[in-house]
Amino acid sequence: MDTHIVEIFHNPCFWAAFWSWIIAQGTKMLCALCKTRKLDFKYLVSTGGMPSAHSALASGMAISVGLTAGFDQPVTIVAFVVAMITMFDASTVRRAAGQQAGILNDIIEELFKEHRLSEVKLKELLGHTRLEVLMGCIVGILTAMLVISRTTI
Repeated sequence: MDTHIVEIFHNPCFWAAFWSWIIAQGTKMLCALCKTRKLDFKYLVSTGGMPSAHSALASGMAISVGLTAGFDQPVTIVAFVVAMITMFDASTVRRAAGQQAGILNDIIEELFKEHRLSEVKLKELLGHTRLEVLMGCIVGILTAMLVISRTTI
């Protein structure tokens, strides 16, 4: 058994997850470019927004594992459970944390008007709407299907 870490780069499941994430993050950057007319590379590593890159990566990984190992295999079930947890977390826990950050930023802004406080704001764009998660999931599924179909030709 070869235990070299570079072997991961020969695995189509890695590439399906990787390209799903890249496509989702690139889509965010293009959407921001259309909206602001400014190219902002921060969107390549940002959280939140349309589509969910976490959901794209997780669903791309799960579908690619299913397509290569078989949808009836335990490893596929594990991949799907991880994907479901990731998508649930993105649309609930992280979204709620972002909303709380927005409220705290408002409170800090009000206090700053009358007191000397730090102007540092909390990051508000953390989670996703269900639509953003769904679109990320679709990106992941389609990317995985494309990557796996190209590696089996």
